[in-house]
Amino acid sequence: MKKYLIIGLGNPGTEYSQTRHNIGFNVLDSWAVKSDSSFESARYGDVFKFKIKGRTIILLKPSTFMNLSGKAVRYWIEQENIPFENIVVVLDDIALPLGEIRLKPKGSDGGHNGLKSIQETLGRQDYARLRFGIGNNFSKGQQTQFVLGKWEMDELNNVTLGIKNSLKLLETFVLSGAQIAMNEYNQ
Repeated sequence: MKKYLIIGLGNPGTEYSQTRHNIGFNVLDSWAVKSDSSFESARYGDVFKFKIKGRTIILLKPSTFMNLSGKAVRYWIEQENIPFENIVVVLDDIALPLGEIRLKPKGSDGGHNGLKSIQETLGRQDYARLRFGIGNNFSKGQQTQFVLGKWEMDELNNVTLGIKNSLKLLETFVLSGAQIAMNEYNQ
């Protein structure tokens, strides 16, 4: 049976809830709600396992904080014996417009501390990442405050649509592969 590990990047704790940097957690939370279930606390994170058409999907929200995400990812890859082509990391991206999503089969960390930790820990970059655009509506020197800031009311429609599209893309990735998912959903 094929197994997939979908990692949503974010920071644990209520103070980070509904912040731009936690969009990876939000996408996975939405999938769990859609599946009428919830996450359970496990080693290095909250985990939700379910099946779609004979495939096992493991959703992981690391509890290690963004800058140490690699520790949780490595543990779950080894624990569940997941091949790298069946991994997707969901993260925020200031280089994309708000709500826009883009799947890439591999690449650099792009300055994202969560990806940096994963790449340093795993020693490789050949896993898919789903970049979720949070926009870059901040002044010089204000990037950290923006990324760790809560969504504005006028952003929520784009965020909700982006999450819906992310779930469709991730399901397509699991059922049909990265190339078809990219062709259908990359904007």
